[in-house]
Amino acid sequence: MKNTIKIERARHNLTQQDLADKVAVSRQTINSIEAGKYVPSTVLALKIAKVFELPVEAVFQLEDLDFE
Repeated sequence: MKNTIKIERARHNLTQQDLADKVAVSRQTINSIEAGKYVPSTVLALKIAKVFELPVEAVFQLEDLDFE
């Protein structure tokens, strides 16, 4: 799954730690999601999208491999 978290953090002038604090996870979790190493739960994905005031589909996008 692709995501635009890094881009959105820059637009909102947030560090990984700032975003982590807003959604109640560790900075390492945000780093892992950004790097594509961890797929967030639905609740966490919705929380992240809400911080950016975007629909979840604008932050997270499925890739072709996700359908295999």
